[in-house]
Amino acid sequence: MSAAPTELAAAALFDGARLRSDVALRHEGGRIVSIEPLPGPVAAPRRLVIPALVDAHDHARPLSTVSFGGAFTPLETWLPRTIFATPPDAYLAAAAALARVARAGCGAAMVHYTRPSGVLPILDEVREVARAARDVGVRIAFALAVRDMNPLVYGDETEVLDGLPEATRALFREAFVRPAMSPDAYLALVDEIAEAIAGPLVDVQYGPAGLQWCSPGLLEAIAEASERTGRRVHMHLLETERQRAWADRAHPEGVVTFLERIGLLSDRLTLAHCVHARPDELDRIAASGARIVANFGSNMHLRSGLSPVAEARRRGVCVAVGIDGAALDDDDDMLREMRLAHGVHAGAGLDPNWTRAEFLALVVRTGRAAVGAPGDGALGPSEPADYCALDLDALDRDAIMPVDPLDLMFARANASHVREVVVAGRSVVRDGRVVGVDLPALEAELRARFRSQVGRYAGLDRAWPSFDAALRRWFEGCVGCG
Repeated sequence: MSAAPTELAAAALFDGARLRSDVALRHEGGRIVSIEPLPGPVAAPRRLVIPALVDAHDHARPLSTVSFGGAFTPLETWLPRTIFATPPDAYLAAAAALARVARAGCGAAMVHYTRPSGVLPILDEVREVARAARDVGVRIAFALAVRDMNPLVYGDETEVLDGLPEATRALFREAFVRPAMSPDAYLALVDEIAEAIAGPLVDVQYGPAGLQWCSPGLLEAIAEASERTGRRVHMHLLETERQRAWADRAHPEGVVTFLERIGLLSDRLTLAHCVHARPDELDRIAASGARIVANFGSNMHLRSGLSPVAEARRRGVCVAVGIDGAALDDDDDMLREMRLAHGVHAGAGLDPNWTRAEFLALVVRTGRAAVGAPGDGALGPSEPADYCALDLDALDRDAIMPVDPLDLMFARANASHVREVVVAGRSVVRDGRVVGVDLPALEAELRARFRSQVGRYAGLDRAWPSFDAALRRWFEGCVGCG
């Protein structure tokens, strides 16, 4: 005998198009069966139910890079510093990262895997990431990042390393300058990854790191493979002013024109950041059906600027929101990140650029497309049972007069208001706690392991000031980059 449908009484429910009051949501077998009016008002505890959020650009980092000396540094000098946060264990790192975003209301997340632990063969490591996602219970898109040029700067790294003492030069060359994987080898590896982990809750994608790190040959190979297989592509684009300058120099015909010419610009492509994209480039992105992920906190922490979210939306680009491992309060709080993106980009005129309902529906719909999740996030019969229930009593803390629940959410909500997250019918967060893993224990174990291994990079740490200064000199003096 099959189990009875699960039922949740919602004082307010946003179904992706409208806000409904006092309804019962029923789901069974991972799908919503019905959403029907209740005979009277829902008593306390009152819940606001919304579609599960999507962290549409992230890297499943184990702990914040601020704890490894990476606070408020420009992207180009911050990236090498992330070596200190190399995961000591792939499962622990992914489980902690995914549990944090689940706790903040996310039912799906992008894992653009840029820094493997190196402890296991890569396929075994990927299986551990997928196991972590299963245990937490969230949907993921997994893209193994690839790069085959410019390991340190947007040009010849010897110009940086040759200015260092010989012993220091050898230390940093060993850490950062390694043989690149061929395009054919990468494509074959992605096929193996898909064979190993792809499934209803895991979408395997191609993950070129970005134009300044990937040769035209590599990008062309990925574009051809994506068209042939239908596999999605996730990459960074125009995150910083220095990347903008490099792109203009390397691709005088236009960087988005280049992506279009090689066949990479399509509705299979998700572009993270696009902080320095120009209006004509946004038009091309919109026409292609590709989407952009804005990352407010990360762009602030790394001093990259503000994504042109409102302009992109005006030009027809579908926009999602990501955490990128660097939320405003350094806590992976997706609710707060979404609110910030909305507040900063809604405009300063008398009429906003969008309603709160429109923005919520947009970022959920686009986020699901970015990670390959089924449906557009709408809550209705036969749709995936992916939703988040917030504590409406806490949001409406003063309870003086009727206030639109979405207004309360966009004004006040953060991870502490999340009471439940359901993914494919499975309750993955209940009473504000992640069900499938012990997040505090995971983070405690990660901290203990990092502390015990802090001497692993002692040589790099001692030599870091001279290396950092050399990086900064290069980017300040590079024609077309500084």
